[in-house]
Amino acid sequence: QVQLVESGGGLVQPGGSLKLSCAASGFTFRRYTMSWYRQAPGKERELVATITSTGGSTNYADSVKGRFTISRDNVKNTVYLQTNSLKPEDTAVYFCKTVLGVTSYWGQGTQVTVSS
Repeated sequence: QVQLVESGGGLVQPGGSLKLSCAASGFTFRRYTMSWYRQAPGKERELVATITSTGGSTNYADSVKGRFTISRDNVKNTVYLQTNSLKPEDTAVYFCKTVLGVTSYWGQGTQVTVSS
């Protein structure tokens, strides 16, 4: 079965960095676009970044452009989100997602808290 397992979250001071990972299994990872989303308390889940199957194209939310970088390793079946220059407003649970056919699959999320 499809599984997505995020890791790498934590507590970081403003201006700090974290590298999030999402390990995928149960499907042919290299064939599918992968995305990172986040959900802050009391807010809707929002798209953060997307990367195509080969990694040749990426897209970012305006709020994270220039600070976050999405990447993937199609040998390790893992997608990453490098988060730099973190701000308190980046505090959220971060999820990875893929869509196979018409079905969306989500991980359980990893908490990122940016606070001094």
